[in-house]
Amino acid sequence: MAAVELLLDSSIRLWVVLPIVFITFFVGLIRHYVTQLLHSDKKVELEAVSDSQILIRSRVLRENGRYIPKQSFVMRKHYFNDAETGFFKKTKRKVAAKNPMTDPTMVTEMMKGNLTNVLPMILIGGWINWAFSGFVTTKVPFPLTLRFKPMLQRGIELLSLDASWVSSASWYFLNVFGLRSMYNLILGQDNAADQSRIMQDQMTGAAVAMPPDPNKAFKAEWEALEIVDHQWALESVEDELMAKDLDFEGLHSREPVATTSF
Repeated sequence: MAAVELLLDSSIRLWVVLPIVFITFFVGLIRHYVTQLLHSDKKVELEAVSDSQILIRSRVLRENGRYIPKQSFVMRKHYFNDAETGFFKKTKRKVAAKNPMTDPTMVTEMMKGNLTNVLPMILIGGWINWAFSGFVTTKVPFPLTLRFKPMLQRGIELLSLDASWVSSASWYFLNVFGLRSMYNLILGQDNAADQSRIMQDQMTGAAVAMPPDPNKAFKAEWEALEIVDHQWALESVEDELMAKDLDFEGLHSREPVATTSF
């Protein structure tokens, strides 16, 4: 005998399903703009900016060194790669991981993250679980095993209910993690409304990541510049220019521009 199919009241769609979608969406928008208001620019150290510019200069020299004379190329390469006085050889930077518990800036950023991400999720999730508890909202269009019941039917303890049905509390969490495309469409890629991306960054430790090691970058750039051999691309540019058929007749046959004398 086939199982009896449940028929949901249409009022559930108007008073449970759609309100949860709108509440979750607008909470994400508010979170995005509150995060922008609380955002503070990170302090950039002068040493880090100087190191990045040095690496850019070295890369430009490797890529475009053939357009300058050999003496100029050798002088610049000597500045970077000399065994005794070269920048990449004598410069050693100290890299130390900052302890978030002792750095007031990182502690402040963690508090802002908890204020804008964790606290609203707990409050709104608790309120939705209290206001819309016990409702069956929708059904996924494919069969699921019983292992999905705790995830999709939070707040409903019915063993006879098919695992494809979704409760109101689980519908809220599905919206929290499923509105990423809408946020990207309205707010752009780098938005603070996507709760799933923020939680993923917190789990992977992106907020307290190790700073890049400039010493490794210096070593790699030294090796790349060391194997570059200067081949001047403009060595015979005069001969190539004179060998071309230049139209000087058309240049001198133009009529002079009339001028008005006062």
